[in-house]
Amino acid sequence: MLSSPTVSPTAEPLDRGGIWLGPTGGDSGPTGAQEKAVALRATGLGKRYGAQVALDGVDLEVGHGELVGLLGPNGAGKSTLVKIVCGLVRPTAGRAEVCGAPAGSRAARRAIGYLAELFRFPGWSTADELLRLHQRLAGSEGGDAERAELLERVGLSEARNRPVEDMSKGMQQRLGIAQALVGGPRLLLLDEPTSALDPVGRRAVRQLLEGLRGRGVAVLLNSHLLSEVELVCDRVVIINRGRTVAAGRPADLAQRSGVEVETGSGLRRFPEAGREDTPAIVARLVAEGERVYSVREVSASLEDVYLEAVEGESS
Repeated sequence: MLSSPTVSPTAEPLDRGGIWLGPTGGDSGPTGAQEKAVALRATGLGKRYGAQVALDGVDLEVGHGELVGLLGPNGAGKSTLVKIVCGLVRPTAGRAEVCGAPAGSRAARRAIGYLAELFRFPGWSTADELLRLHQRLAGSEGGDAERAELLERVGLSEARNRPVEDMSKGMQQRLGIAQALVGGPRLLLLDEPTSALDPVGRRAVRQLLEGLRGRGVAVLLNSHLLSEVELVCDRVVIINRGRTVAAGRPADLAQRSGVEVETGSGLRRFPEAGREDTPAIVARLVAEGERVYSVREVSASLEDVYLEAVEGESS
């Protein structure tokens, strides 16, 4: 079996798409004041590629221990925003900070863990070898204990010595999440982390993310699986054409949209009614001779909110 690539201890370690991950001396990282700041803050963030506007004044904050879903159609500007946060792209306007440090600085990059939507690991490398390599790149001193814990957290303990090429796509996805957690990042950027997983795997990832929340890790989750976002995220931010078109808690965005009553003569809808109107509605229907079988308060789903925000902005 081929051995892992040798990493020079004096070279500036690069990984996760060119992101600097570990100390080489002379950089003490975020100060105590920076530690108290939000994990991610973007203010008036803009990016132009010639005449093409990718981002147009986006404001975004992710607090420590907060899970925020980043939603939007393809081409909305999500990837550009993430690249700016990682330091791979410079903004045309505004600024972004990671744990109080300017995006792209060594301190900011050190605080980030990142999993891209499309990634590829060396097929000959085992899960343990891959994490060991990323530990060296990140300057992590967690050793065998950290690797074992990460593999256990993503359900790959028994695949520790299995080559990547012998893993299913779902197993590789979970290994990618473990890689993003090497070194204990304070901000985790995940791009479609459950796209290759079955329902059991998606639930495991949700539980993992909830555990990270308890540890104070901030997560920015980019996903098209709105049901997953609705289940796990504290807040969502919807962007379209480079602008924020909706933001808030999923429950607050999904406002009620009326009451439905199943009667003997069919389904009756009262779009302007709320929970407090239900007794009067039922009493009136019964007085009119209707048989009432069920009553349901209707709320808009996150998908409804997303489609209304995106289509309304595009019209």
